[in-house]
Amino acid sequence: MRIAVTGSIATDYLMTFQGRFADLLSAGRAGRVALSYEVHSLDVRRGGVAANIAFGLARLGLRPLLVGAVGNDFADYRSWLERHGVDTSGVRESRTRHTARSMSTTDADQNKIASFYAGAMAEAREIELASFRGIDLVVVSPNDPEAMLRHTAECRARGIRFAADPSQQLVRLDGPRVRALIDGAAYLFGNAYERGLCAQKTGWSDAQILGRVGVRVTTLGSAGVVLDRAGSGPLRVPAVRADTAVDPTGAGDAFRAGFLAATAWGLGLERAAQVGGLVAVHAVETVGGQGYVWRRHSFLTRMRQSYGDGAAAEVAACLEP
Repeated sequence: MRIAVTGSIATDYLMTFQGRFADLLSAGRAGRVALSYEVHSLDVRRGGVAANIAFGLARLGLRPLLVGAVGNDFADYRSWLERHGVDTSGVRESRTRHTARSMSTTDADQNKIASFYAGAMAEAREIELASFRGIDLVVVSPNDPEAMLRHTAECRARGIRFAADPSQQLVRLDGPRVRALIDGAAYLFGNAYERGLCAQKTGWSDAQILGRVGVRVTTLGSAGVVLDRAGSGPLRVPAVRADTAVDPTGAGDAFRAGFLAATAWGLGLERAAQVGGLVAVHAVETVGGQGYVWRRHSFLTRMRQSYGDGAAAEVAACLEP
């Protein structure tokens, strides 16, 4: 299966705050916020939702096509992705803008404050999927909103299956555009907060949304994931326990990579969620969305410990030796 991953490609500036954001917020002053605090570490990492997902897919042996827009400062990042198995021929380079930048600070409770500079990402709306041949599934992840709408509409028009992952962009999108992004999706990804926001924005009930998508995938952090399909009850899959929680950045992207890789292998939904959870915990245990490394033996050992011998055997048959 050839998967095209559309969305943001960015450089992440990741900082940690040893205190708690909640302690900095003055009671009764929610309407006026002025926070100042010292961070205790800074890591500059390669990131962006689409690049993170593509990286994870490649780590699992696939050759995903990355589709997005970057600046002329992308050369080193492109080399990194290509070395790790990502096809970057779908990346457009801007002549005038820098590659997108993300800045986030995580506190002692793993809460996060983030800001984002879109930069060249705005030019993603000019990319046409028709120029890429042999695509079986398109992931429409957070990106320039017009690009997201264009890619989704093109998938419908051309009969290409797509996965809707509006996540961070839900806040800035109105109801009609959210409905346009998720209607007809083979998979709809989101966390618990985004699930509620999706219902609020669209005006659709859970049942109505399930009538318009194939599978709804709701990630719940350490509580695991819930899979919903029309006509059947929810399927709950527990999370893999992290040895040490270092940084949540990119964990959701890693989950999506594992989930989609497993579906590309032909595994069922429960097994796909288990593979997603295992890749996600590797991301949590390292800094950044592309900093994790795993070996086949250790990966399968953790799969066996978390989900049993049957799960490990099925995944082992799919992973490259």
